[in-house]
Amino acid sequence: MPSEPAPISEAARQALERELAELRTERETVATALQDSGAEVGDHADAADELQRANDLRRLDDRIARITTRLAQAEVTGPPPTDRVGVGSTVTVRFSDGTTDTVQIGEGAAVLDRTLVTADSPLGRALLGHRPGDTVNFRAPEGPRSAAVISLGG
Repeated sequence: MPSEPAPISEAARQALERELAELRTERETVATALQDSGAEVGDHADAADELQRANDLRRLDDRIARITTRLAQAEVTGPPPTDRVGVGSTVTVRFSDGTTDTVQIGEGAAVLDRTLVTADSPLGRALLGHRPGDTVNFRAPEGPRSAAVISLGG
């Protein structure tokens, strides 16, 4: 987990608040079903259903806690800066192996977009605040890597 929370846009904050409300509603439904079934467990199928609801409740509680923490700690960003990498920036980088890629720094990977790099990913966190000409180091799944910021925008 990164030491500092990544910045968040107002749109992302609103999306997380909507997700949090939906999760809390779902949690209430699951908790009520679990409570109602607790006294009625009779056969193995009932016990399996109760165990599944308990697992669902833990999963919901974990996600609610993560979103609540994210909302409490994150700073809301404005439009992306034009002179350095920020949330919302489009950045062209050259990796140490010579490959070049253009990515956008975003808040989350809800949309499966190959050009989106989340601000809290190793590369995204390394790029934040840097300018063209800077080289950043980060840890990728395959090990330590570096990338040079070539340009910002388009």
